[in-house]
Amino acid sequence: MKKVKLSLFALAAIFAVSCVQDPTMEESTDNVQVSATKKIINTADNANAGELILYVDEETADLWANAESVTRSGNANLDALAAELGATSIEPVFNMNINGEEKRAMGLHRWYAVEFDKEADIQVAADKFASMKEVNRVQYSTILVRPEITATPVQEMPATRADEAMPFNDPMLELQWHYHNQGLKALFPGAKAGEDINAFAAWKYTTGRNDIIVAVMDEGVKYNHPDLEANMWVNEAEKNGAEGVDDDKNGFVDDIYGINCVDESGNISWDVPAYNSDGDYVGDSGHGTHVAGTVAAVNNNGIGVAGVAGGSGNGNGVRIMSIQIFDGPDNSSAKQNARGIQYAADNGACILQNSWGYPNSQFKDSDYEQAMSAECDALRYFAKQSGCSAMKGNVVIFAAGNSGKATSDYPGAYNEFISVTAYAPDGLPTSYTNYNLGCNVAAPGGDTWAQDRQWKDEGTVLSTIPSETIDPLTKAPYGSDYGYMQGTSMACPHVSGVAALVLSYAVENGITLTNTQLYDILTSSVRNIDNSLTGTVTRWDAYGRAFNMNLDSYKGNMGTGKLDALMAIQAVRGDICIPVVVGKEFELHPNMVIGNGDISVKGLDGYTISDDTKKRLGIEKIDTFNGKFYFTCKNAGIGVITIQYIAGGNKVGGGNTTGGKLMEKDVVIVARDNNVAGGWF
Repeated sequence: MKKVKLSLFALAAIFAVSCVQDPTMEESTDNVQVSATKKIINTADNANAGELILYVDEETADLWANAESVTRSGNANLDALAAELGATSIEPVFNMNINGEEKRAMGLHRWYAVEFDKEADIQVAADKFASMKEVNRVQYSTILVRPEITATPVQEMPATRADEAMPFNDPMLELQWHYHNQGLKALFPGAKAGEDINAFAAWKYTTGRNDIIVAVMDEGVKYNHPDLEANMWVNEAEKNGAEGVDDDKNGFVDDIYGINCVDESGNISWDVPAYNSDGDYVGDSGHGTHVAGTVAAVNNNGIGVAGVAGGSGNGNGVRIMSIQIFDGPDNSSAKQNARGIQYAADNGACILQNSWGYPNSQFKDSDYEQAMSAECDALRYFAKQSGCSAMKGNVVIFAAGNSGKATSDYPGAYNEFISVTAYAPDGLPTSYTNYNLGCNVAAPGGDTWAQDRQWKDEGTVLSTIPSETIDPLTKAPYGSDYGYMQGTSMACPHVSGVAALVLSYAVENGITLTNTQLYDILTSSVRNIDNSLTGTVTRWDAYGRAFNMNLDSYKGNMGTGKLDALMAIQAVRGDICIPVVVGKEFELHPNMVIGNGDISVKGLDGYTISDDTKKRLGIEKIDTFNGKFYFTCKNAGIGVITIQYIAGGNKVGGGNTTGGKLMEKDVVIVARDNNVAGGWF
């Protein structure tokens, strides 16, 4: 029997959040001192030894910014404590030399990292810093913890005569059911045609653009992979500059394809082996390269696989920026995470692809804001930037998690981002996917199954992997540049890829979106999943044993539905218009305009009509019932109704609530005396 394959959430972290009462951490003054206990905003569990992140007052931030010594500020109290702890460095978390005014407006200049003797008691150090009035918050720099990850390598298929049924000549495209599912039962029991992201149809409109940059925050991406190299983002200043020199003055040396957050350099790696004391493999797995391939493996190049937004073979695929947060056995800290997110924003990325999270945290939105303040501020900073000419703001997309629990992992569960659940080739939830609270939309993540005690991987996601990386099962290199993986980690890049397609189409057609509109497109361009979620379905556990998984608990909890790339492109193509007959009551249901998914309208106030529209169309009586909206137009004309809906669940996240993301969609009402769709559209 094949060795057990664990369906764990890729790239995870473990820590518990302390319970504090003041998430906004009001600043102390000379007369009012916030207690030291309240200032410490998370726990020391899995904290980076000898490092603390401090949020200081304005005066201290300016002193440290202008200090001649890296460990002295001119503040006698702080300098004395730094000396006591054996401080070796006090430096800003964020690079204020790039976009400094906006960062300062967001308060990012007040975040500082203090490094000191690793043998010092970090909790005592935190208490001492928290006791000072100049320090408003103290955050332990939590280290991410990597679970066991395994790919199943598959030998590349040789190039053959182009299959007329395939849109591109990538020989392994026919195995990527997640783009175009033909319902082959040999691939997966119960596989159903059409249970995919509908990529083939979307590719008729666009295949990507090379000015769209997707930052993959993950293991390092193999930038010279034969199916990725042409679609890698390149920092031309560093590529054409002097080796060992920070040519573009952005704080990182030789950052040609992105950065390694762990060692804070441009040295991106993907094949560093490591073993623990028990002999278990704990090094690189190829996860980041696999994720990147789903987003943008080069299409139509006669080799390997295709990417969702990998172009048409004419150099027009979206670009991948590698933000490496795992390096062999070493993992990124909260400080390094924040810097990696900032780097992506400052260097033009417009989509942040995140297949990582904190699966053992029991967060609420307010807890996450508080316990991971520096990281949360960095994510908000990324979302405020505009890396794409066709969008105001950027988007952040996370995997929901693989522990099968009824809540998304954070940061994905946070109401300002998107969290992605996973389904199998039969269109039903996978055996491992998280669901319910904080989950927003579903995409293909795949599932393994077993026959005669043999694992079958064809029902998982096929993408790129590094041939040099060690296979955790065999302890030998994969020996192939392609392989299967499963997880919400694999579902997430499908959504990032579709987001890249949407932006590509917008640029090509001179359309400008906001990031809120793109979030709406991603959560409303969906097919229904709830109608199938009754009874049970056969799944397989980590030991290859079949079991019946109850589907009822997933009903209404997988997000708004299954993302459809064609619907997403169509949503960009123009406003949604509804023909209405004057004098006849009209029933507006959200599914008429928001895909065919599983949408919760936000209560009775989920529909908004301006007074101007009411007057113009003569709308006097409005009723809402069971999520539907009823109205009658007495006058011919055109007006707008705004629908508020919840992407995932029936509660909006925020504060003490883990819930869905509140979205808005405008619907154009066209009222005529005898309105027939064919006469107007």
